[in-house]
Amino acid sequence: MDNLTIRHARREDLAAVVALLQEDRPQPDPIDPMPAGYVAAFEEILADPDNTVVVAELEGRVVGTFQLTFIRHLMRRGCRVAQIEAVHVDARHRSRGIGEAMMQWAIAEARRHGCLRVQLTSNKTRTRAHRFYERLGFERSHEGFKLYL
Repeated sequence: MDNLTIRHARREDLAAVVALLQEDRPQPDPIDPMPAGYVAAFEEILADPDNTVVVAELEGRVVGTFQLTFIRHLMRRGCRVAQIEAVHVDARHRSRGIGEAMMQWAIAEARRHGCLRVQLTSNKTRTRAHRFYERLGFERSHEGFKLYL
């Protein structure tokens, strides 16, 4: 993919990012006009030096996205950890190396920031994604829990 660019998202990318994140949802949120919650969240992420939204751009079009957050821990001598969330590649562009390029970009950024590890969670139903992450060297090491408030 010589013409693929991985970069930090800009304000003008927000609608494309939200559309990608909702692509596989049975009833996506309306994004025209853009709900204020998305705008506020994106602005807050942009203002945080330890948080970023990343896009994969192919021929001028956003075809992939993820969020990367750097977290300082008290464990392991105060190590930094990179947390990857909200990974999505446009369904029409899957299995073409875009996801792998995005993850390699995230791993390189984690190294550059001195992180001990990169971690992510994935919905238990996304077995294809699990095989993808394992192929990249990620290991199943923990069981996740959530409490919705």
